[in-house]
Amino acid sequence: MKAPASPGEASGTKRFQAKRDSILAAAADAINEQSAKGMTFADVARRVGLNTTSVTYYFKRKEDLAAAAFEQTLARLDAMLDSALEEPTPERRVARYLHDHITRLARIERGEEKAFAILSDLRAMEEPLKSHLLAGWRNIFRKTRSIWGSGSNRAQTDLFGARAHVLLENTFWLAAWLDRYDVDEYPRVEARLREVFSHGVAGPGKVWAPQLLPLIHQEPEPGREAFLLVATRLINELGYRGASVQRIASELNVTKGSFYHHLDAKDELVVACYRRSFDIIAETQRLAEGLPGTQWDRLEGTIATLLDYQFSERGPLLRTTALSGLPADARTTMIDRSNRIARRFAGMLSDGIAEGSIRAIDPLVASQALMALQNAAFDMRRWASAMPRRKAVALYASTLMFGLFDDRVLNA
Repeated sequence: MKAPASPGEASGTKRFQAKRDSILAAAADAINEQSAKGMTFADVARRVGLNTTSVTYYFKRKEDLAAAAFEQTLARLDAMLDSALEEPTPERRVARYLHDHITRLARIERGEEKAFAILSDLRAMEEPLKSHLLAGWRNIFRKTRSIWGSGSNRAQTDLFGARAHVLLENTFWLAAWLDRYDVDEYPRVEARLREVFSHGVAGPGKVWAPQLLPLIHQEPEPGREAFLLVATRLINELGYRGASVQRIASELNVTKGSFYHHLDAKDELVVACYRRSFDIIAETQRLAEGLPGTQWDRLEGTIATLLDYQFSERGPLLRTTALSGLPADARTTMIDRSNRIARRFAGMLSDGIAEGSIRAIDPLVASQALMALQNAAFDMRRWASAMPRRKAVALYASTLMFGLFDDRVLNA
């Protein structure tokens, strides 16, 4: 039997753990600002008032520190899901999970808690850390999917998977827009987002019958479209720092110098990929505005076209996870563009509410949920490839069009 620790040993262990926790909190801040690849020991040490050598006492390598920060995020998500799964129904579980996220963000805003690391760079980690972390992420996904129980057939399991992904992505995306509200408004925002999760945005009697829009996007410079498409795919898969210029060039079978023919620096590449992606979304919105019918017809046409694009070989759009690798001014510019697109969705929703084709929801909150829905669809390409694309689009879109608890899409 192991002897109990002496008071001195216990005190030393507490001090060690407290210092380790402060280093992990600083690392999470650095990862969220600069990505895991951009984080440095020197920066983390400066944030906690240590020298670099002191940090290496706790974590021998930068990769070990990043992995520990990611593991801490996964552990916190796991604990939040465990709490949610104590509730008796899927509706109550989703409400609990959302509430715990909003409460956490309120504590962070008040300075009572530190943010945890965004899981944007898992695929860019070295082995064997990468496999270990991705296994942890798959566990989070499966546990989230279990909020709706065990699917009785493949179609139901696929639908539960889509719901899990949209729920996770929306709670991650909260940090990008919730700070536009005062903390005392967070409960109201939570209630409005819960309404979208519960009932969707479709008005009474609406069915899913979208008209795909004739979206054709080309960059003005020859060769640039193919270049940005490959870059977007690699950045989505490997993260901002993980997608090297050499890798992009080799995918296109061109020289590394060709990169600099298109762009002067890697930051410019990511900004160009974002601009291309935002241009495609805005083009789709403009095309939808020319459709006859109701705002519901225009909204479902927009969402269906964007999801079809994301699931096809023409896609993807750049994931917002790459934002953490950009310099602060470029990141702010890209988030501003994202918010302008969200406001366009909000306008569509507002007009639809007025005419009765859209439910009476908060259009600003719902528009951000729609941004998360279409942005994160890239991660579901493998899921979508296992079924006809039209079905994949319908299943995935149903999560916010009709809500996270409406099964009508299974009977369509």
